[in-house]
Amino acid sequence: MTSPRHLIPEHEIEFIAIRAQGAGGQNVNKVSSAVHLRFDIQASSLPEPIRERLLSLRDHRITAAGVIVIKAQSSRSQIHNRLEALARLQEIVDRASARPTIRRPTRPTLGSKRRRQQAKTERSATKQLRAKVTGY
Repeated sequence: MTSPRHLIPEHEIEFIAIRAQGAGGQNVNKVSSAVHLRFDIQASSLPEPIRERLLSLRDHRITAAGVIVIKAQSSRSQIHNRLEALARLQEIVDRASARPTIRRPTRPTLGSKRRRQQAKTERSATKQLRAKVTGY
């Protein structure tokens, strides 16, 4: 069962156009095609449990102040980079919106205990055969 997608309103997302890094010739020095996306988790309209899970994620894109910063620069088009950054943000939010499964501790069965003991006994016997022979 998938959880419902929580769409993020446009007014909560801040885009900053920057110049892309790397090779690209003269174009890379003239055009600001890369995009920085900034999303403040605390000021967002997301439900409280999702905000808490987002803040507890160990992701390098989330700052200590609780702001998600995503840099997209793979395309030469600023529009494509904006869409890519939005898709990455949605992926992070979707990952946080999935409820973690609660682990219920179990105990080993009687059969598994017996098999473990049997394996230990067999291993011990194998090692006993490797001992030096004395008494001749």
